[in-house]
Amino acid sequence: MRHWRPALALLAALMGASQLASCGSTSSLRAQSEVVDDSTITAGVKAAIGRSTELNAADIDVATREGIVQLSGYVGSAENVATAASVARTVKGVKSVRNDLRLK
Repeated sequence: MRHWRPALALLAALMGASQLASCGSTSSLRAQSEVVDDSTITAGVKAAIGRSTELNAADIDVATREGIVQLSGYVGSAENVATAASVARTVKGVKSVRNDLRLK
């Protein structure tokens, strides 16, 4: 029985190390899922802006980080600035909108 103790101790140490290693990969999986979510939000906002009859999607750039959408580019009126922000807020996952649109 005595010769099994070092083997069991080694096995326990290896299992603990593998659990610690898996904790690190879990956080990187979360980081990757945030990126996927942000890209999905960006695509959704671009699509929603494209469906709007008042806005020209080619003139509006959309970027998303951690659910915060940033709109930039140029639009024809102050009403279009407000419309773009309003449309962006309707997309699932959008936490807030940073509206940096400018008038042409």
